[in-house]
Amino acid sequence: MELHDLLRSLRVWDPAVTTLSPFDPEKAPEEPLPLFAAWFADAVAAGQTEPHTMSLATSDEEGRPDVRTVMLHGADADGWSFASHATSRKGRQLAARPYAALGFYWPVLGRQVRVRGTVTAAPSTDSQADLHARSTGALAAALTGRQSEVLGSLEELERVSAEAWDRAQREPASPVPTWTLYRLRPEEVEFFQGEERRRHVRLNYRRSGPGWDRELLWP
Repeated sequence: MELHDLLRSLRVWDPAVTTLSPFDPEKAPEEPLPLFAAWFADAVAAGQTEPHTMSLATSDEEGRPDVRTVMLHGADADGWSFASHATSRKGRQLAARPYAALGFYWPVLGRQVRVRGTVTAAPSTDSQADLHARSTGALAAALTGRQSEVLGSLEELERVSAEAWDRAQREPASPVPTWTLYRLRPEEVEFFQGEERRRHVRLNYRRSGPGWDRELLWP
């Protein structure tokens, strides 16, 4: 099938696999974090595949946008957190423009969450603790390093990765100085609940001083 035909054949929110639950914004909490935690738990309970993955959008020094899928490492009073090498493309972009946006999509519930705000790098001790709390594979990948650099061949990757895996297993506390835990302090958080007749509910939180303003958005 041609791409156009494939696109026309697909269905969004098939009732066989998607449950569109009512969402009453009047009952939403005063701030976004408790609602995010509840929706995240709902996604896990509903069997959403990899609910902790998210799109991370940044921009370079010229303002050109970039986006990729990364893993959520946490969400608390300090913000939504993720990690990468400071020397990676995203790390360099965040150093130049410390502002980013996150996007979560949980199709099993017809829900999206969008977050944007300023980004800061956590202290090195927090970054290393974050890394060493993860799997051996995560440490090996971090030790491999060179993220976003040009790779000469797959054979080179295999050799360097094998060395990193060996070190990660022998020295599970190995430091990776460039590994950085980033925290996005939200200025806006939008919750989107799909509705069968396209009367989608969009609740947007906007930071206002020490608190939050809430507003509904047209779908």
